[in-house]
Order: sequence, then C-alpha cells, then structure tokens
Amino acid sequence: MAGNMKKKAARVEEKREKRPYAVAKYIRVSPYKVRTVLALIRGKSVREAQAILEALPNAGAEPTKKVLLSAVANAEHNLGMDRNDLYVAECFANGGMHLKRMQPVSKGRGHAILKRSSHITVILDVKKAEGEL
Repeated sequence: MAGNMKKKAARVEEKREKRPYAVAKYIRVSPYKVRTVLALIRGKSVREAQAILEALPNAGAEPTKKVLLSAVANAEHNLGMDRNDLYVAECFANGGMHLKRMQPVSKGRGHAILKRSSHITVILDVKKAEGEL
C-alpha cells in the first residue's frame, strides 16, 4: 500500500509544472474579455507585457497585470530567476462560476442573466540564448 502511494507521489512530482506561474481565481470579468488581453501579451517579455497591460483600457488588463507581477515575484523569490530573462510562455483564462441573476420582463416572466467570472493563469519561462535550440 505504502509503495503505491510513493510511486503516485513520484508521478505527481514528475508532472508538476517546473516553470514559474501564478493563478487568480474568481475574477469578476468575463473570460472572453480577458482572452483578448492575454492574446496581446503571449510570447512577449515581462517588461513589454507589463507596459502593454498598463496602457490598455480593457476591463481584463488590471487583473491580468496583477497575475503577471505575481508570477514574476514567484520566479524571483521561489526559483531565484532574473526578471529580465523571463517571458510569457503561456497564458489562458478559463471560465469560473456564474452568478445567476434574473431580469424581470413583461407578463410576469424573467430572463436569466449570467454574470461570468474567470480563472486567469500566467506561466513564465526563461528566454533561450541565440545559439541554443
């Protein structure tokens, strides 16, 4: 029994994400709005991505910027990486829970309103040197 648990723990550790990342859950912005912002910073350096997010007026820009800075802090503090060598390797927004509300309409009826939320994930990685593959 204990042997299987050790094997499972080893498998889980193997598959665990080695790159620095940060996740923000239950952000009250629709994932559709956040994905447009994430598409702009994907593949960019951290410095460039931060500048883009500061300039954007979109609703998803502010929470995305916070997640990006959190991932950078995780990289520096937990893994000892240099901020200038990092870039946004992956970023995505998954749908979170819906707040269900009703809009009253004529004849005593009600239409459903879904107030959507997002789970935002930003994964960073180190830039490879020019000669490396």
